[in-house]
Amino acid sequence: MKACGELGVEYLTLYAFSTENWKRPKNEVDSLMKMLERFLKDKTSEMQKKNIRLQAIGRLHQLPESCQKQLNKSIEATAANTGITLIFALSYGAREEIVDGIKSLLQSIEQGNLDKAMIDTDVFSKHLYTRYYPDPDLLIRTSGEMRLSNFLLWQLSYTEFHITSVLWPDFRKTQLLKAIEDYTKRQRRFGGI
Repeated sequence: MKACGELGVEYLTLYAFSTENWKRPKNEVDSLMKMLERFLKDKTSEMQKKNIRLQAIGRLHQLPESCQKQLNKSIEATAANTGITLIFALSYGAREEIVDGIKSLLQSIEQGNLDKAMIDTDVFSKHLYTRYYPDPDLLIRTSGEMRLSNFLLWQLSYTEFHITSVLWPDFRKTQLLKAIEDYTKRQRRFGGI
């Protein structure tokens, strides 16, 4: 976070807990939820001081009630901050996001707020969890994994990828700078010549 803020990164999305993670043993999930709640309690004042705006995407209603309350408190406490926006993907799955987007789109049609002839990629994007944020420019995949793991499937269409064998807990500013340096050497054409 600190390095991203220093480098002028405006948005950072961290895949903190996937929809598939609910399949893990209950005691592990409970521990992860307690860690999340403790992190939010401990770090909200620091986020306020460092001008970090916290946001979250995913099926947040699936989080334990105490986590939802603390998450909402932290989001509200940092809402006026104008620095980097930190987005936690919690109980997030890209396929679920697309299904939820379709349901939202159908609801808009049923309520008479949208004509189906108006549907295009921009309209559909406005029904996704990420509707308030730009698509990512760079995806950093740690641990040498060569898959998306159900993360931002719609939004990553023209995103540049950087794969590193460094494990997430060991990822530091040095690795971030290497990823950004790699990114700056690329020519982004977005399907054009």
